Amino acid sequence: MALELISALCLVAVLEGLFLFVAPRGWKRAAEQLHALPDRHLRVVGAVVVGLGLLSLWLVRAA
Repeated sequence: MALELISALCLVAVLEGLFLFVAPRGWKRAAEQLHALPDRHLRVVGAVVVGLGLLSLWLVRAA
């Protein structure tokens, strides 16, 4: 299980790096927009992303 977690974190790093490499201006604009949002909205967005990620993981692992 630890190997799977480390592999998943490495894949996240690859995807993050890919976004920065392909569209640095878009990434900067997105970061600026996130910075302008109130903390409460960011928490809601974060909770939704976590929920969708867990649901997706559950669906993928169940197949």
